[in-house]
Amino acid sequence: MDEPILTIDEREAINSGRWFSSLSPSLRHDILRCAFVRRHKDGDLLAARGDPPEQWIACAKGAVRVSSTTVSGKQVTLTYVEPGIWFGDVAMFDGDRRTHDAYAHGDTTTLNVARADFQKILAAHVELYEALMRLQARRIRQLFGLVEDLNTLPLRARLAKQLTHLVRSYGTPALDDGNHMRIGLHLAQEELAQLLGASRQRVNQELKAMEREHIIRIEPGGLVVLDRAALMRLADADT
Repeated sequence: MDEPILTIDEREAINSGRWFSSLSPSLRHDILRCAFVRRHKDGDLLAARGDPPEQWIACAKGAVRVSSTTVSGKQVTLTYVEPGIWFGDVAMFDGDRRTHDAYAHGDTTTLNVARADFQKILAAHVELYEALMRLQARRIRQLFGLVEDLNTLPLRARLAKQLTHLVRSYGTPALDDGNHMRIGLHLAQEELAQLLGASRQRVNQELKAMEREHIIRIEPGGLVVLDRAALMRLADADT
């Protein structure tokens, strides 16, 4: 069921997003004025590969899992869109069909702008063109960084980088110790392995090693980072 407005926390997630917060107040106002809220349950399909580009979307709560399907029918997770991040604008520009599937991961709230409204906002705010170019440039830099990491860093460093990112995006203080950070985004080890381009067995081995070194604690409901500084040192390792 659609809700008319964002909650306070959801609105804060949108407004504090690095990209959105860089826009002028009038542009932010017009985007929010045209946008509508949708709430999704875990596993709900937001957009399917091959769909026409109908909406520009921002994650306001939870996560959006972007995936593709192999020839054998296996779903492969490519990335997770976190609160405050906008996506779908590429298809809005070129008019081509969606290239990947997008699913809600956990209870998720999205803010959506219809394509017709997106075009009206572009016409009214030339600023949005430059802002979206900056956004695309940042994505390209991130993509090249991921490719470089995949080809130059050992799995241990790539895993530490991914866990560090998840702590920044989804970390909450653990109940037993406020210095420990629980990763709120629940990921199966298979999904974590897919994000890293590695096998589940190898990722499991590295997680177990980090647990033995008291860097993380593996729990049935996810991961708790015990030593964030040590995790960041692993992420910075290049050998």
